[in-house]
Amino acid sequence: MTPNSRSGAGRRNIAALICGALAAGGLAAAGTAALEPGVASASSHREAPLISGTPQYDNTDLYAFASPDKANTTTIVANWIPFEEPAGGPNFYQFADDAQYDLHIDNNGDALDDLIFRYTFSTQIKNKKTFLYNTGPVTSLTDPDLNITQSYDIDLIRLKHGKQSYKTRIADDIPAAPSNVGKASMPDYAKLRSQAIYKTSQGGATFAGQADDPFFADLRVFDLLYGGNLSEVGNDTLKGYNVNTIALQVPNDLIRQSKSRPTVGIYSTTQRRNAQGYYSQVSRLGNPLVNEVVNPQKDKDKFNASQPKDDAQFLKNVTEPEIPKLIEAIYKIKAPAEPRNDLVSVFLTGVKNLNTLQPYATPSEMLRLNTSIPATAHPKRLGVLDGDNAGFPNGRRLTDDVIDAALQVMEGELVGSKNDLGDAVDKNDKGFEKYFPYVAEPTSGSRGPLAKGTGSGTDVKNQLGDALQPAGSSTSGNTALIAGSAGAGALGILLIGGGLMWWRRMRERAY
Repeated sequence: MTPNSRSGAGRRNIAALICGALAAGGLAAAGTAALEPGVASASSHREAPLISGTPQYDNTDLYAFASPDKANTTTIVANWIPFEEPAGGPNFYQFADDAQYDLHIDNNGDALDDLIFRYTFSTQIKNKKTFLYNTGPVTSLTDPDLNITQSYDIDLIRLKHGKQSYKTRIADDIPAAPSNVGKASMPDYAKLRSQAIYKTSQGGATFAGQADDPFFADLRVFDLLYGGNLSEVGNDTLKGYNVNTIALQVPNDLIRQSKSRPTVGIYSTTQRRNAQGYYSQVSRLGNPLVNEVVNPQKDKDKFNASQPKDDAQFLKNVTEPEIPKLIEAIYKIKAPAEPRNDLVSVFLTGVKNLNTLQPYATPSEMLRLNTSIPATAHPKRLGVLDGDNAGFPNGRRLTDDVIDAALQVMEGELVGSKNDLGDAVDKNDKGFEKYFPYVAEPTSGSRGPLAKGTGSGTDVKNQLGDALQPAGSSTSGNTALIAGSAGAGALGILLIGGGLMWWRRMRERAY
């Protein structure tokens, strides 16, 4: 417990199926069951039995990269709450008030925390007598019509030998960006997001709020292997879903040991408070896909509650991985020889001459970022595999295609088994922003046209008929429908009232 570019042209069709299985968590069940949309695993979406039932605490993805527009800083992006349906109201998506959302830094490679950035949230409700998230158009984060708001604090915890030695608050009562309810409720969401970006001391920045899910992959392999129709591959299963994002930009000198020892290990966790007031760790994430396809079912919940210093217990899952064996059994692609020491360097120690941690390299699962490698103006989606050392597995950028890269490494790319496997989804459905927090704006809860008579700067509390009427449609049909519904309702009340009076008379006669 923690203290309080290769284009992929000519890739084999079968590879798309294999990679989909990697993302979804395995191939064994693919021939026997099809899952409903929105319940497959992604990078760390619903990846373990216990956490899948508590999405507010489920850390879905972690990114760490050199800030492309601000030299000598690192940006960490961590996401929670998988598969947020944009129109999923009236109770929209909030961080938990009883959780600690932590970003951990190990800057000497001993698998013990040296720094923790801890986010804690509180929820405010202006009017508890309404079911509405907002009672009118929201034009600012302080708008009285934004009925439910969240704010957060950030504590910086310094540790020695894994024990807390110092704690200071670096941000206090910062407003979080709300869920993007829709065009009528939030006509200028970009303005709301900009108001949620806060500058911290020493040239840093923080953001918390809803964003488009930046993870991209085709996860539909469980649909009976696409029913044999390979023309259906290449669909981004995460398209249109949102997540809750924490983004933190920090100076490199704050998190690394020194310029001569520039590599840091980064992972994220969630601690949840129990009824007795104690916190316990319920979610953990470093590299993508580890708890999905590296750890078997028996270890998934254990991994989420564990610390990197104890990762020796999971070593066999890395050196003798299941995925290559499944691929060989089903698709007859020979698995690389074991033990897989090449995977140990990618997932547990860092790659030699790239991002190993000095003076130690205790095997432990976390993202490792060499902060001395600057951002590139033209990132390649396969990162290090394509000669771009600023990308995965040297940290992870939003644009890195970790599904393709992880599959190619799993199938022996680093030990001479060259391949070009992938899932035919090479980028996110939305473009990322050029400035902090870089993630794309969340998909709006209203994807169709504005209601008639509404728009930017207009009041949605107008006539009921107009509010229910799509823009550009005729008034007569809906007005008649509303009037008819009202008339039917009134007639129903009269009939019910008459029936009750008759029943009372009959009952009195009987006695």
